Amino acid sequence: MKFEKVIKMLIVSSYSPRECGIATFSNDIVNAVEIVFGETLPVEVCALQNSDQNFSYNAEVTYILPVDSLEHYRLVAEKINERNDIGLVCIQHEFGLFRGDYGDYILSFILALNKPIVTVFHTVLPNPDEKRKKIVHAIADLSDRIIVLTKNSEAILTRDYELPKMKTIVIPHGNHTVLWEQKEELKNKYDFSDKIVMSTFGLINKNKGIETVLRALPEIVKKNPEVIYLVIGKTHPEIICCEGEKYRDSLIDIVHELHLGNNVIFINEYLQLWQLLEYLTISDIYLFSSKDPNQAVSGTFAYAMSCGCAVISTPIPHAVETLVNGNGILLNGFDKPEEFEKAILHLIENKEERIAMGRNAFSLAHATTWENIAIQYRLLFDQLTNREEDLKFNFPPIKLDHIKKLTTDFGILQFSKFSQPDPESGYTLDDNARALINMVLYNKVFPDKHVLKLANIYLNFIEGIQRNNGWFDNYKSFDHQLTKQNEEVNLEDANGRALWSLGTAIAHKESLPAGMILRAEKCWNKAIKRINDIKSPRAIAYALKGLYHYYLAYKEESIRQNIEKFADELLHHYHINSAENWCWYEDYMTYANNVLPEAMMYSYLVTKNPKYKKIAVITFDFLLSHYFMKGQLKVISNRGWFKKENERVFYGEQPIEVATTIIALDLFYEVTKNKKYKDQLKLAFIWFLGNNHLKQIMYNPENGASYDGLEDKHININQGAESTLCYFKARLIMEKYAENNL
Repeated sequence: MKFEKVIKMLIVSSYSPRECGIATFSNDIVNAVEIVFGETLPVEVCALQNSDQNFSYNAEVTYILPVDSLEHYRLVAEKINERNDIGLVCIQHEFGLFRGDYGDYILSFILALNKPIVTVFHTVLPNPDEKRKKIVHAIADLSDRIIVLTKNSEAILTRDYELPKMKTIVIPHGNHTVLWEQKEELKNKYDFSDKIVMSTFGLINKNKGIETVLRALPEIVKKNPEVIYLVIGKTHPEIICCEGEKYRDSLIDIVHELHLGNNVIFINEYLQLWQLLEYLTISDIYLFSSKDPNQAVSGTFAYAMSCGCAVISTPIPHAVETLVNGNGILLNGFDKPEEFEKAILHLIENKEERIAMGRNAFSLAHATTWENIAIQYRLLFDQLTNREEDLKFNFPPIKLDHIKKLTTDFGILQFSKFSQPDPESGYTLDDNARALINMVLYNKVFPDKHVLKLANIYLNFIEGIQRNNGWFDNYKSFDHQLTKQNEEVNLEDANGRALWSLGTAIAHKESLPAGMILRAEKCWNKAIKRINDIKSPRAIAYALKGLYHYYLAYKEESIRQNIEKFADELLHHYHINSAENWCWYEDYMTYANNVLPEAMMYSYLVTKNPKYKKIAVITFDFLLSHYFMKGQLKVISNRGWFKKENERVFYGEQPIEVATTIIALDLFYEVTKNKKYKDQLKLAFIWFLGNNHLKQIMYNPENGASYDGLEDKHININQGAESTLCYFKARLIMEKYAENNL
């Protein structure tokens, strides 16, 4: 079903530039939805403020609701009702945001609305009195769905407020993506490289319990004078109005009293997001000292975990739910300096454990990046507005950042620990061949001397790992030495990829420097002498792709003959292994399966032999029938290959299989003009964007990398060369299909 008019979501909330945690939360949702979905889900905002406040809002704020004027709740609701393009109203609820008894003015607004309503409860207090319970019940009854940010809040609503669980959905607090390797880089920037940095941030008020941490510091500083404690944030505006800087002044007095002036730094600012994330990223330990046992959730806590801090926290419900399995240290009580002292000293004295906690927290936080939270809001929006069309995503920008980060003067490194390149993993011909292909294709579309420099590095590697007899090794260590792996594994696939990459470079001789082409041709001429040493089906397929591209540049009869010979070998494999319900070249499917029918199609393009095209289409359609299920791509698992006689294993999906599917679909659409391939190509690409069984993005929006694997319950957020290069190639292909969205 196609909609003539795009339906919008309206968020009712305090909003930036108002200095308020929920204002920041809502602003983050708006930005994330814009990044992930663009114009397919526009978001407007109805900003909450007092009558005496006057903020300068961005364009997305189309309504202002003075919360202290009961009449305006109805008037604004009526204006919203007049709009037929607003499909859902999402109310960010905190008791203190609205006036009346327990903020019951909001009921006038909800009663007047005739739109589907979702209410997000940021605070869910246990053991409510009857009046609070009735107000929460009324809000829930008038809302189509209630969102809470933790499982604990959901349990309280069910137990203490007797709300039906089926009406409640948990969508966690979001967080921002940061790069792991920035921790040391930023420490140098802030001149804290020799310090142990601890921090607390947020709008300052008595409930923060910062004095508890300060009382814990003297013994810590005595043993570890290099400790720095950052207290980040302005005093809460509501506190300023009531009592000025009384609380902050009391904290400063404690610092003087305890002689902590060299170790405690107050950053009395409402920081821009990038500044805040930098301060958190340089923090080795984050201290959450809230004194409120009923604080349901904390954005500051979520942000600290996403920045890879080892967290020490008082037992607020959010922390109790999150700090498990080595993600941090949960204290037993509130307002206990001795507990903070013991926990801090433990982490200072046990650096490896501290780093491991930060890594665990960092990994856990990926599932709740704002982009992933945006997907959850979109799914709920579509459900409540009865939208039948598939999710439509924005194109992420093409980024070379991680590829550049992985690349040394010698080549591209094989693996990363998170986004930090791992020199110990060394280099492979496989990855450098992929990288050369990517840079050649990218340079054709976006000519760039810096990209050519990268391409030269990868070509240098390929030249350097070729033996005198033309055969290629695959593995070199970080110190440029061949490793024992070359003697232990079959090198045919790597040699096939080398031919593919060299052929691709030679085919683009019009857009590459003549010197590069001469070097690629010299390498090719040595390698082609070993063409008959390639026997396995995938290696043959890779070599066929190289032969095809070389043939585009030089129509040599020997190349055409090699293409025909290899195509016939693949046909032979097909005839041996295929059966009535198994139209394939082997009796199992492993990795990069798409390259086999793709190579057959390339063989047809050169030879015009119709049997190659026929088998290419039959086998590709057979493969696709196992890959596309219920509106999603589900590729072969690396946990177990799909064998002819066995049940298929699911999960354990890797970007290489998704990317090779996209590469092959692109070719088959170009050759056949069959629209189903174009539709499946788009469906395959949005696997990276969140249309997968976890409904999580598989790319890193900060650096353009791809994560290494989609598992059953989590994503492997390491970002190695293979995954990143495969995603990059897929994203580059999608430029040809660059409509406004997918």
